[in-house]
Amino acid sequence: MQQAQEMQANIQKAQDELAELEVTGEAGGGMVRVRMTCKHVVRRVDIEDALIGDDKEMLEDLVAAACNDAAQKVETAVQEKMGGLTGGMSLPAGLKLPF
Repeated sequence: MQQAQEMQANIQKAQDELAELEVTGEAGGGMVRVRMTCKHVVRRVDIEDALIGDDKEMLEDLVAAACNDAAQKVETAVQEKMGGLTGGMSLPAGLKLPF
């Protein structure tokens, strides 16, 4: 019982740490950057001045690609952080971390 409570406390601590952890997704060779928390909250979008005034559709595609890159990095960070806590124990299908 105490082991389960300890595991739950460790998972909560990891979730709190992940909420503060930020990753940066990039597209266009770094010309577009998106900073996102591991809770999928976008904190900042940076676009190089050279892209402003260019093809609007290309810029939209680069922003979407940078968001997708950041989201992939979030998933990797979550798996790395939570994988050690679950000790390789498989979680129920459809369970998304962080909660």
